[in-house]
Amino acid sequence: MAAPNSHPPPQGRRCERLEGEVNQPETLWYDEKKYVTINFVVQNPKDVQVDIQDTKVILSCKDVDDNNIYNEIEFCMTKVFKADSREKVFDRTINLLIRKVKENVAWPRLQKDLAKPAWLLVDFDNWRDWEHEEEEGMAEYEDFVDMLNEMKNKGEPPAMDDLDDLSD
Repeated sequence: MAAPNSHPPPQGRRCERLEGEVNQPETLWYDEKKYVTINFVVQNPKDVQVDIQDTKVILSCKDVDDNNIYNEIEFCMTKVFKADSREKVFDRTINLLIRKVKENVAWPRLQKDLAKPAWLLVDFDNWRDWEHEEEEGMAEYEDFVDMLNEMKNKGEPPAMDDLDDLSD
């Protein structure tokens, strides 16, 4: 894969650009009400540097075979809360939890660029249509209320004095 475009060094923590051939990891993401979750798939990552900025995230590390891994994603939405965002390194992934500035606003895509790169995928195993959850919950509640009203309109419950005595 081609090396990413040249960018000025990030503010705050330094994510050093790696020398030589640079690979972009498969990246899975999904949207939640308050957060966007990003998972970079890297086997046994080491020397991991993650720089979460207001408008983008930069990842730099090496994988199990000492391949250079680098990715820079400029977010589609304006800003995120970098202080409330977190990263965690696992054996096979680097997980980022990015806090949205605008909660309850769905991100139509992760990155600002409209073209979807081959390495970027929606994580359908974790994705939920949270925008319509309240509507679905309200519909279920309304169905329950209708059922209760229907039961109430059926009249008095039947008398049970005609049942056999079970003391035989």
